[in-house]
Amino acid sequence: MRVDNGRLRDRVASRKRWCLVAVMSMAATSCTGGPFGLMSHGTSGALTADVAAPSEKTAVLDAEPGPASAIAMSSALFRSAPVVVVAAESDPAASAGAGTLAKRLGVPVLQIPAAKDSAPEQHSTAVRDEVKRLSPKAVLTVGVEARREVQAWAGTIEVVGIDARGGDVSTDLPAGLPDVEPAHPVDVTVLADTDRDDVAAIATARAAGARIVEVRGTDPRNDQAVMDALHAEPSGALLALGKDFGPPDRLRKRVDAVVSGGALPGGGQVLFPGRMLVCLYGHPEGPALGALGEQDLDGTIARAKKLAAEYEPLSDVPVVPTLEIIVTVAHGSPGPDGDYSGESDVESLRPWVEKAGKEGLYVILDLQPGRARVVDQAKRYAPLLEMPHVGLAVDPEWKLGPDQVPLQQIGGVDASEINEVTAWLADLTAAKSLPQKLLVVHQFQLTMVRNEQALDTSRDEVQLLIHMDGQGTTGQKVSTWESVVGARPGDLPMGWKNFYDEDKPMLTPKQTMAYEPKPSMVSYQ
Repeated sequence: MRVDNGRLRDRVASRKRWCLVAVMSMAATSCTGGPFGLMSHGTSGALTADVAAPSEKTAVLDAEPGPASAIAMSSALFRSAPVVVVAAESDPAASAGAGTLAKRLGVPVLQIPAAKDSAPEQHSTAVRDEVKRLSPKAVLTVGVEARREVQAWAGTIEVVGIDARGGDVSTDLPAGLPDVEPAHPVDVTVLADTDRDDVAAIATARAAGARIVEVRGTDPRNDQAVMDALHAEPSGALLALGKDFGPPDRLRKRVDAVVSGGALPGGGQVLFPGRMLVCLYGHPEGPALGALGEQDLDGTIARAKKLAAEYEPLSDVPVVPTLEIIVTVAHGSPGPDGDYSGESDVESLRPWVEKAGKEGLYVILDLQPGRARVVDQAKRYAPLLEMPHVGLAVDPEWKLGPDQVPLQQIGGVDASEINEVTAWLADLTAAKSLPQKLLVVHQFQLTMVRNEQALDTSRDEVQLLIHMDGQGTTGQKVSTWESVVGARPGDLPMGWKNFYDEDKPMLTPKQTMAYEPKPSMVSYQ
C-alpha cells in the first residue's frame, strides 16, 4: 500500500486506527482521538504510548528522508503518546540524543526541518500537526532551536527542554515529564535504506518496538545479511522507509522470496551485478555439441570451477561456475512429434542439475526449439526450473519457421515469443517464491531476434541477458559484439561465447573481459 495526501484526508475523516503518512513535501496528517483518549497505563501505573502495527501486511512510507520520514513513521505506528521528543534537523547531535531518549521512553521523535527559503515557522507546521495528533502531555525538546520552535505553538502542552551545547546531550530525564514506560512492542519489521538519512524515523520505529533491518539499496534480495535476518525472524507486518522500496505488491513478492526461497550461488537472490557467470556449454551425452560433454559429470564440474577461477582476478564480483546444458537439440528430421527438436528427459538431466547445485554451480537449460513453441518446451522442464539455481536459455538460431529445416537456414524468434517465455518463467518464480531467474537469449545476427526493442524487461522475477554467440576471427567477433550490444533494449547485461575450435584465435580471459560493457556471462563451447 502506498498512501497519497488524498487518502490521508480520507483517513482523518474516518478516524481509522492508524494513519500512514505519505509526505512528498512537508504535509502531515492530523488524526486525533481526543486528548489522551488512546493512552494507557503500564503495569506500574506509568503512562504508555498507544502503538499499533499497520493493518496492511506490507506498506511503503512515501516520504523524503529527514523530518518527513519521522512524521510518517510516527503516524504509521503511534496512535497517541504521553511524550513526544523533538530536535532540530540542523543539529545532528541533538537528533541522535533525541533518538536515544525516545527509545528509552517508548515515544516518537520528530525533527524541526532546517529553515530554507521560507519563514522558519512554516517549516514546523507539519511537526506541530503531528504533535497535536499524538495528544501528548509534554514535549521534550533537545536543543535550543527545537525548544524555541515548539514553544511558539505548544499552547497548553508542557514543554520540557534539554540543552545540547557542544554536541553533548544529557541522557538524564529532566523534571516535569510524566511517568512514562514503553508499550508492548509492535510486531513490525522496518526496512531502512542505508543510503538515506532517516535517524529520527528509525529511532521512532525502535521506540515502538519494531525491528529494524538495514538494506543496502532498496531490494532485500540483493543483500545476503538482510535475507538471513528476514528468513530467521519473519514478522507480521512490513514497513519500508522510502518510495524506492515500492510498489508494495512487488516488495511483498521480494520478501516472500527472501523468506521462503533459497539463495543463488554466490549469495543473494538477484543475479546482476552481484556475480559473473563462467560456464561450459554442451550436452551431457558427448563432445559433439560442446565442451560440457567432453568429460563425465564430476569432470565437467571440476572443469567449470577451473575456468571460473581464471576469471576471479579480473572480476570485482563473485565468479560463479556454470553449466549451460542443451536440453532440446535441433534435428535435421522432424521426429515423432514433427517439431525437428529432440527433448531430453527431465530425469536424465536431474543428476547433472542437482549435483551442480550441491557443488555451488549455476545451471542454464538451453532450448533449441526447432518448430516447437518455445514456451511449450520450457514448460517441460518446470520441475528443474523450480530449483533456485536453475535458469533458462533460448537459442533463436534453431527456432524455425514452418518451412525451415535446421542447418539449412538460420532461424529467428519474435520478441513476442520470448516475452511469452518471460511471463511464464516470472509467474513460476513468483508462485514458488524463488530467487530471480536468468533468461539468456543467444544472438549473432540481428535477424535472430525480431522486434528486439519490444523485449519485456519489466518482470522483476526474471533477468534477461543477451548472449553474443558469434565465432570466427577476433575482428569478426568484435563486429558482431558491437552490433548485438547496439541492438539490445536499454542496458541489458551481455554475455560472450568463446569457441575452442572455431575462434581464430580464442581470446584469453583477460582479453575477453576487456570489452564494454563488461560481460556478465562468458561461456565456452
